[in-house]
Amino acid sequence: MRPTHRPLARRDLLKIAGGVATAGALMGSSGCGLLGGSEQQSSGNGQVEKARLRVGALPTAELAPLYLAVEAGHFQREGLEVEIVSAPDGGAALNSAIGGDLDITFSSYVPIFAAQAKGVANLKIVSDCMSAVPNSCLIMSTPNSGVRTPQDLAGKRIAISGAGTISELLVKASMKANNVPFDKVQMVPLGFMNMPNALKTGQVDAAMVVEPFLTLAARDADAVPVLDTTSGPLEDLPLGGYVSNSQFAEQNPKTVAAFQRAMTASVAEAQDRSKIEPLLPKFAKIDKETASIITLLKLNARADATRLQRVPRLMLEFGYINKDVDVASMIVQPPQS
Repeated sequence: MRPTHRPLARRDLLKIAGGVATAGALMGSSGCGLLGGSEQQSSGNGQVEKARLRVGALPTAELAPLYLAVEAGHFQREGLEVEIVSAPDGGAALNSAIGGDLDITFSSYVPIFAAQAKGVANLKIVSDCMSAVPNSCLIMSTPNSGVRTPQDLAGKRIAISGAGTISELLVKASMKANNVPFDKVQMVPLGFMNMPNALKTGQVDAAMVVEPFLTLAARDADAVPVLDTTSGPLEDLPLGGYVSNSQFAEQNPKTVAAFQRAMTASVAEAQDRSKIEPLLPKFAKIDKETASIITLLKLNARADATRLQRVPRLMLEFGYINKDVDVASMIVQPPQS
């Protein structure tokens, strides 16, 4: 696949999240590398109400603009010092933002809208992150699995990143779009990093894989595409963004606006692949060769209510929520310049 533009909460969000984000890949706004400690600084500096932010993230390629904003000084120019806190999954990071341990966090939109619809939290969307492009989120299988076509997926074991996630939703929606019943499919929750080996060893018949694990599955397990979950009616589907709890957004409007400006600048710079490709081995833990060939998702910054509304409507259709979500009311609009 040639790279053009990439990825992933359960019944009760707090159970889905199941824990507090683990401080792992911590980077200061100076871009000098990994930092120790996580001392909070709540005071402002004249530009913003809160100068030091703890931002939850996952070690996945689509978060490259966040890391670029650190290394390129976009946050620093806005008066922010950002500590990136690596979380085990988007649900855990979201739970930490709801509880206030993180100021802002990345998460896929499915647990975000599930929390909002179920009244678990009152969340504000600070910035969009990415949306789907063809060949970025594939259901893959191995030659000896017996799965060759979308119709072969009926009744099979399919690895997903977790129950109630965007991964599961994409599998169901894409199977329905191809007239393949998914009610008898065994969804196997499995971390993305474990999927290539699970395919290779026959632990599952197929897997919903995202980059860089999509490329790794093809390389290490001879996996081949069966169904593109982000094409046709699901193309350009918003997949994830940055959120805070409403209290943080309301109390720190200048801080949120500064974060938005920094991310807008970073996403614009990230459209040049050469700006982010060198960062991928550092935080996504992939080798340079893989970083050079993976398919990147469409990177976004400004949240658009019309586009994002597609996600809760899809969730409503498949029973993830029992009422629609007013996405426009969740978006923190950047100040008019």
